[in-house]
Amino acid sequence: MHTTRVKPETMRIALNLIGYAPGCGGVETYVTNLLAALQEVDRNNQYLVLCDEIAAASLKLTAGNFTLKVYAHQKYSVRWIARGVVQRICGIDTLARELGTLPVDLMHHPLTVLNPRGLPYPSVLTFHDMQQEYFPEFFTPGELARRRKSYLSSVLESRAVIAISEHARACIVEKYRVDAEKIHSVHSGCADHFKPRDAAALAATARKYAIDGPFMLYPAAAWSHKNHLRLLDAVRILVDSGRFDGLLLLTGARQSAHNELMEAIARLDLSSRVRWLGYLPEADMPHLYNLARIMVFPSLFEGFGLPVVEAMASGCPVLCSRSTSLPEVGGDAVLYFDPLATADIAEKISRVWNDDALRNELRGRGLIQASKFSWHETARRTLAVYRKVFEAAEV
Repeated sequence: MHTTRVKPETMRIALNLIGYAPGCGGVETYVTNLLAALQEVDRNNQYLVLCDEIAAASLKLTAGNFTLKVYAHQKYSVRWIARGVVQRICGIDTLARELGTLPVDLMHHPLTVLNPRGLPYPSVLTFHDMQQEYFPEFFTPGELARRRKSYLSSVLESRAVIAISEHARACIVEKYRVDAEKIHSVHSGCADHFKPRDAAALAATARKYAIDGPFMLYPAAAWSHKNHLRLLDAVRILVDSGRFDGLLLLTGARQSAHNELMEAIARLDLSSRVRWLGYLPEADMPHLYNLARIMVFPSLFEGFGLPVVEAMASGCPVLCSRSTSLPEVGGDAVLYFDPLATADIAEKISRVWNDDALRNELRGRGLIQASKFSWHETARRTLAVYRKVFEAAEV
């Protein structure tokens, strides 16, 4: 007699962070906040968090239904090298064999690519952006080829894809020609510690970074698409015309465009006006947003644009590019400019920098707009994607 098996209510979910390392900017923010929020909103399902040894200490597990499993597969380790050799010679992925026997119902890969591919259970993929399809000139031929191959194949193999914005979702559908119903737009959130602070709470941070005057802030790693060079040109215009009397503070990790950025600061004679602070502790960023007169964000391409939300939530007036996902995130709370037009960047900075009433208006709108983004909501919507994939899978 044939009997129908009933799916259990409880899901067994693997969160695959193999390949993740702290210090990677927006992706790190996504991973750590999603993990924390899932532990707060979901005490029912069972989670197995997979990671390399290098990331284990930074992942905080506080809920009893979350278990950490550590693998020695970090980049350039012996096992990482051996995996690549075996793949090239034998066509066998040793990591896929290791993970293929895990007692889970589905696996979430939150780092844009499946690592590994070919697992025997459904995969959910978080897709952050596909900048390479729109600005291929910012990538080496090898990196461009790797991204195009691994990104597309990961999207096609995944049972469901979480795009971090409607813009990212539209890009996937446009470039990869996949069914739109497979792609779920789930906005990133904003952590609670990004909020307005009183002046006394900010004094120590101001002393730490020797800040004793007004400044505008640009938090972005030194990648070419972050468009630092046009921002520097705009600052030079503003200084020469007497419309900017403060500093530009730059924060973020050193990446491929860092040397070019430093050279431009010297060439434009802006060393007294621009300071590079580098990659800062997460705890300092809410204070810097509060201390800044404005936050400027001239990026050419963003999957989401988390600093825009964080600045707004901190009560910092925001100016940013009218491009990609940024208008979706900033709504009517931001003053926009053309990121390719240096004169427009300069004009918009001047307007906000020199107008107290406009800054107060943007500050108020920004607090309202930022309240729409919550990591708890991100976690709940991510959980709904898990459930949809789980219910659709064969018993």
